[in-house]
Amino acid sequence: MNPAVKLSLFLLLGLGFYVSACGQVRDTAVIRTKEVKRHQNFILPINKQVDMIGIVTHFIGRDSIRNRDSAVTDDHRLHFSAIPAVGYTLLTGFAGIGAANLVFNTGKSTQLNQSSILTSITYSQFRQVILPLQADIWSPNDKYNFQTDWRYLEYPSYTYGLGGFTKLKDAYAIYYNYLRFYQSISRSIGKNIYLGIGYDLDYLWNIEQLDPPVGVQTDFDQYGFYPIEKASGITLNLLYDTRGNPINPLGGGYAHLVYRTNFTFLGSSSNWQSVQVDLRKYFRLSKYNENVLALWSFDWFTLGGVPPYLLLPSTGWDPYNNTGRGYIQGRFRGKDMLYLESEFRFGITRNGFLGGVIFANAQSFSETNSGEFEVIAPGAGLGIRIRLNKFSRTNLALDYGFGIGSQGFAVNLGEVF
Repeated sequence: MNPAVKLSLFLLLGLGFYVSACGQVRDTAVIRTKEVKRHQNFILPINKQVDMIGIVTHFIGRDSIRNRDSAVTDDHRLHFSAIPAVGYTLLTGFAGIGAANLVFNTGKSTQLNQSSILTSITYSQFRQVILPLQADIWSPNDKYNFQTDWRYLEYPSYTYGLGGFTKLKDAYAIYYNYLRFYQSISRSIGKNIYLGIGYDLDYLWNIEQLDPPVGVQTDFDQYGFYPIEKASGITLNLLYDTRGNPINPLGGGYAHLVYRTNFTFLGSSSNWQSVQVDLRKYFRLSKYNENVLALWSFDWFTLGGVPPYLLLPSTGWDPYNNTGRGYIQGRFRGKDMLYLESEFRFGITRNGFLGGVIFANAQSFSETNSGEFEVIAPGAGLGIRIRLNKFSRTNLALDYGFGIGSQGFAVNLGEVF
């Protein structure tokens, strides 16, 4: 059977299994409602829950002020979370990281979507500098949505070639500087549905293959190598979002379709078009705890033209760099990409401070010659969650993933998806 068909069946069967399982869990909860009510609710009031900021404020003697000011149901304060850390990933090696996010409501009702701003600074042992600023802002009445993705990277890294048949031994180092400026605005056209327009700019310079194999023409060379690569284009966006909290959803769904067309008259190296389809669904398994089953599909297709090599669909190059836990960023690359991930999120401590996850994923990239999806690369792993801010539900996510011939850590401020 064609691997693309296998992957499609895998997605459909997995989704059917999870929906069925969730239905069974809810039925069981209804049958046993009287039994559950005999016991104390396992979800503590928010002022009884524990988070890292609370531990710090308790240590400095200001915990009572924080709980009194923040533990209200119609809270509209800014909820700030920050963490300095030493991290490690397959791509960066050891790295010093400072990450922060801000979660807030712009309207008067807590039923409206929460806005978020995420930023960080990373410096790694491989002399990588990573400076992102990402924002998802809602207008006070949820009529408009503004999305921002700005980044600066100094990025020595690795490339492995094109398609799913590449091997780890094919890796060689590349270097480039990268500036990204993505900005879009969307307007409500129906309940939880938004239509918008945006502008995307990618500018890569000082591109260099540092240690390519001797006497071999690399996929990068064959594809077309340029010391400067530019992409400048207009995007059309269709958004559906019922998550409420984008940092750590307890339910709802998310669908985001982005069509991008790039033009040389706007400064692009070439004319080309692409589309990204990001689908997510969250099932809260019981109202008596915060256990969640989360499903994610991220598909990325080149519709026409020739994108720059470094802007082709690739492992870990989704908008939040989270696809392919268990594999190094950039491990697979091709003109088209299919991706699926599922994750079970559960509490460990009743006070909400510690939680855990178990996840599995699968990715496939089109081959250069056939254009078909011929290889599926699976991954799986587990992780720990440390609650940084109980009001915004921000977690520090520490995961360890396994892929075929590959394994490694992944660190996030907030959930992976």
